[in-house]
Amino acid sequence: MYLSITQCFSRTFGIGLLAVSMLWGFNAFQAHAESLRVMSFNIRYGKAKDGENHWEKRKELVVDTIKAFDPDIFGTQETLDFQRNYLDKHLSAWASSGVGRDDGKLQGEMTSIHFKKDRFQLLDQGQFWLSETPQVPGSKSWDSSLSRICSWVKLHDRQSESKRPLLIMNTHFDHRGVQARIESARLIRQKAKALQDGCDVLLTGDFNAAVNSEPYLIMFQQDHGEPYFQDTYAFANPNSDPAVEGTFTGFKAPATTGKRIDWIAAWGNFRILSAAIDRTMKDGRTPSDHYPVTAIVEQTPKKNSE
Repeated sequence: MYLSITQCFSRTFGIGLLAVSMLWGFNAFQAHAESLRVMSFNIRYGKAKDGENHWEKRKELVVDTIKAFDPDIFGTQETLDFQRNYLDKHLSAWASSGVGRDDGKLQGEMTSIHFKKDRFQLLDQGQFWLSETPQVPGSKSWDSSLSRICSWVKLHDRQSESKRPLLIMNTHFDHRGVQARIESARLIRQKAKALQDGCDVLLTGDFNAAVNSEPYLIMFQQDHGEPYFQDTYAFANPNSDPAVEGTFTGFKAPATTGKRIDWIAAWGNFRILSAAIDRTMKDGRTPSDHYPVTAIVEQTPKKNSE
């Protein structure tokens, strides 16, 4: 896989929603027409007892944050059915795909995938569980505290000159199980290779693992010349200070320290144009207990040697 930077993005630290929207709009103008704007956003479990940060008090800001970046594709984590329905209603330009992790239908958290209806044609969709029996709904293995899932869709991009389909994957690793995160990273990589079938792959998610942790290294290491994932943020921001890359906020704005546990990864023929941590807040409050992360990429011609 060959990737090169054509544009670097300066992160925004605590700037207002309007400024974020203007900045992303400028980037959209500069990017090529076939560029892909991608977002990963843990929107926080909608039934959590979060007091002033409860879903009902921040759901409009979640929608506004997504609209401000205007992603072509975005993945959400910790999404309950009623939250997905709210996003579908207020983000009607996007279609969505995803099932509840408890039963493979509507029960439990989803890792839903959303994509613009006028740009993409849905070719296929599915999911698997992060377990030793990945096709069994609600299954869990190793030391995982909860059932965990990965959703995927295959899309035809009507604007792509490459004509290659996209495989979009979205997941959420366990927050307690050390071995579960390691095995989940291995499974994601195996499944990406199995499902790829000529697609370029984009992966979004909350991985509950720091940069250079074992799951991270498994995910992003180059293995004997085989295709591998590229961390879009690390690639686009090679001089970034890890001490201020935190993506978990605990609703404490403008938190910047901690671990960058939310990633967007690319596998295949992509040029990474930019990547950022979206530190949107309004009146001193964040839309979720995670910052969304973003990337702008574009598909490139496939090399003859591949």
